[in-house]
Amino acid sequence: MPQEVSISYQAVKSKVYKLIDALVEGGKTEAEVQESMRRWWSLIHPADRPVAQKYVLMVLRKSNASLGAMSEGLVVFKEFKAVREPASEKPPKLHPVTNQSQFSSPI
Repeated sequence: MPQEVSISYQAVKSKVYKLIDALVEGGKTEAEVQESMRRWWSLIHPADRPVAQKYVLMVLRKSNASLGAMSEGLVVFKEFKAVREPASEKPPKLHPVTNQSQFSSPI
């Protein structure tokens, strides 16, 4: 039986940030990050999943808000106005997790 993982806010934040960093640095692809999240979720005791889900969503919301603030902050600087805009004009979306079964079993 696999060992269960900690679901403290700090542990969840660390897990999420490590995966974001791996994606940004090119160490993992989006599919690998998704698979890592599925494996991590399967290690969380079912009774602890509501709290884990709450923490994951909190971290993602705060991360998304931070990215938005940084993007908006760049336009304040004249040096950045000449830089070409990213290919996608849409801001990154967070898809709310509405039910725990989305994470309950690996695909």
